Amino acid sequence: MTREEKSIAIENLTAQLAGTNIIYVSDISGLNAETTSNLRRACFKAGIKLEVVKNTLLAKAMEASANDYGDLPSVLTGNSAIFISDVANAPGKIIKDFRKKSDKPVLKGAFINNEIYIGDNQLDALATIKSKEELLGELIGLLQSPAQRIISALQNKFAGSEEEAEA
Repeated sequence: MTREEKSIAIENLTAQLAGTNIIYVSDISGLNAETTSNLRRACFKAGIKLEVVKNTLLAKAMEASANDYGDLPSVLTGNSAIFISDVANAPGKIIKDFRKKSDKPVLKGAFINNEIYIGDNQLDALATIKSKEELLGELIGLLQSPAQRIISALQNKFAGSEEEAEA
């Protein structure tokens, strides 16, 4: 790879990093072609971009980025692939699902909304993080519950008043 190609690759990675707040770094080496294809297909269906990257280029892109990746560049050893997503728990769920059949992918680390997670032991926590949509759904449900009780109470009160008026 020429110096110019490396520069272009770093610029592209920096642009990808700037466009998201959710990045998982994992090791997918050793997966056979069929399993890798299944992983890519699952990522595509979930709206996740999966890309195998060179560690030095990703480290330079992280350095050039406006985000603070903290210790995340320290996990960039061996083979690395990045999962870029709009949903915080989606890559974690896919990795966890694939780990039922194999010991790969191995989570190296993640950057989620300015929080850094290092190590494969974080996978369970990351897979259960509630997405923005799930949190909004719960919040709306909590807000609707008291309003529904008030409406129900008012309806019962008016229904009782109408029965008394008829009698």
